[in-house]
Amino acid sequence: MTGTTRPDGLRRGWTTGACATAATTAAYQALLTGEFPDPVTVHLPGGQTPAFALAVENHAPDAAMAGVVKDAGDDPDVTHGALVRATVRHAEPGTGVTFRAGPGVGTVTLPGLPLAVGEPAVNPVPRKLMREAVARVAQAYGGSGDVTVELSVDNGAEIAEQTWNPRLGILGGLSILGTTGVVIPYSCSAWIDSIRRGIDVALATGETHVLGATGTTSERVGAELYGLSGTALLDMGDFAGALLKYLRRHPIPRLTVAGGFAKLSKLADGHLDLHSGRSQVDLDALAARVLGAGGTAELADRVRAANTALHALELARAADVPLGDAVAVAARDAARALLRGSELPITVDVVAIDRGGTIVGRAEPA
Repeated sequence: MTGTTRPDGLRRGWTTGACATAATTAAYQALLTGEFPDPVTVHLPGGQTPAFALAVENHAPDAAMAGVVKDAGDDPDVTHGALVRATVRHAEPGTGVTFRAGPGVGTVTLPGLPLAVGEPAVNPVPRKLMREAVARVAQAYGGSGDVTVELSVDNGAEIAEQTWNPRLGILGGLSILGTTGVVIPYSCSAWIDSIRRGIDVALATGETHVLGATGTTSERVGAELYGLSGTALLDMGDFAGALLKYLRRHPIPRLTVAGGFAKLSKLADGHLDLHSGRSQVDLDALAARVLGAGGTAELADRVRAANTALHALELARAADVPLGDAVAVAARDAARALLRGSELPITVDVVAIDRGGTIVGRAEPA
């Protein structure tokens, strides 16, 4: 299926997780019935029900395989055009849905990711989508729902060399990713323009407290925390600098910045573009913040050698060192520094979350 077009003219695409869900759905239906649905419809978290054409299919006595070509829309995604395959086999009764990494899908080898070491690099939301899809097919066609799903991506190992997977210890291929199933095209100018227009609307509607969030989960957490909605919510994304600079010229009395711990650690270090392709987490800086928060030199060394920012946070939390708060305070101070010179004072606070949406750091209004 081709992506849908946004009002800004950019075409949305579909994540590897959505493609894997479509392939799994078709393969399991063929395993039960002998027939592949084509196109195959999937159910995404936001309520969308896109239909995907099958690129390949194969049925054997003990397995069925279906494949979907990823369409990333107008996003410059290295996985655009990749063929995502799912091979589904019956499993022992009561085992549910288990996942295996086939050729071109990576395996987790280091801590600090939302998956255990040794697991195939299939993220939690795609796993949930595929389990739900298997349950729907099982109910419709009389299956047990006990299956093994082997995911593979043609040339995935080569494509993964263009990503951060090897550095993160995800070896052998790509990750099956996505939290919404939808790829939103990355357009700097269009996104920054939307931030500015959001601030304009907030001012026009009399908002006195706005939320700039790096993503949908942090937006939800911040909005629920302060009871904000509608025009008070600014889709900052990775463009912290764009939001802060425009607010300096068009001030609103209070700003809450909410984001993932890793992205806020970059803001704390003075980075204004938080995209992974243009700024990186500084583990040395996190180690220094551990020391400043009362941690030991040994803990600082472990943080310095951590695999990811999340891993560093986990190490600090296990030692009862408030690294999340330290990062939030530094991020708040960095934001305040950029807002300096505004004709009206702007109060700033920061909320840091982990991948699951749990608050792991706060900086009170200042």
